[in-house]
Amino acid sequence: DIMMAFDECAPYPADRTYVKNSLERTTRWLKRCKDYHCDWERQSLFGIMQGGMYKDLRKQSAEEIVELDLPGYAIGGLSVGEPKETMLDILDDCVDYLPQDKARYLMGVGTPDYLFEGVERGVDMFDCVLPTRIARHGLAMTSHGRVNIKNAKYEHDFEPLDSECDCYTCRNYSKAYLRHLFKTGEMLSAMLLSNHNLHFLLNMMENIRKSIEEDRFTEYKKEFYEKYGRF
Repeated sequence: DIMMAFDECAPYPADRTYVKNSLERTTRWLKRCKDYHCDWERQSLFGIMQGGMYKDLRKQSAEEIVELDLPGYAIGGLSVGEPKETMLDILDDCVDYLPQDKARYLMGVGTPDYLFEGVERGVDMFDCVLPTRIARHGLAMTSHGRVNIKNAKYEHDFEPLDSECDCYTCRNYSKAYLRHLFKTGEMLSAMLLSNHNLHFLLNMMENIRKSIEEDRFTEYKKEFYEKYGRF
């Protein structure tokens, strides 16, 4: 449904000259993508804003890609190693530079706190490898925080991973069995934890949408943070 134009994601930290050249290259690639894509009706082409941690370059990038009048716009080059406070400060401006009537997509963030913070600032869409990547390392996101299934305390814990979750994993497997699978190197461990983590985040986002419709997003965010604990 959606295809992304090719971009160059500048690392953090990166000097201004490098970042400016990078964003201008990204714009040139986007224009070439649009020229090629113009007759394709079955996919929406999104452009990607770059600009690193330089607000004026972020604005320049936004102006260049918005001028092309695309169905949606992505914010790239964040969550690449910068402090959380820096990321959110830049994100505040990035969202303001993009039109409200087009989809706004924050690339590469997947922890619950970043998803909440992004939504609060006006982001519509997210993606990240985090749910499956941490699953391969035995980590699960639950309603009461992260669970490290490798811990010895779960060896004889026959409760589900998350008692408040109705995913396939939680309905059919105990923490003890999931730990056994991980410890014996069974691929099924990563598969089941991935299934759970994806279900958890999709359910969380559904609840976020519902809380917005009911005008209680702030309350839901507070409730979630209090239960989840440290991120």
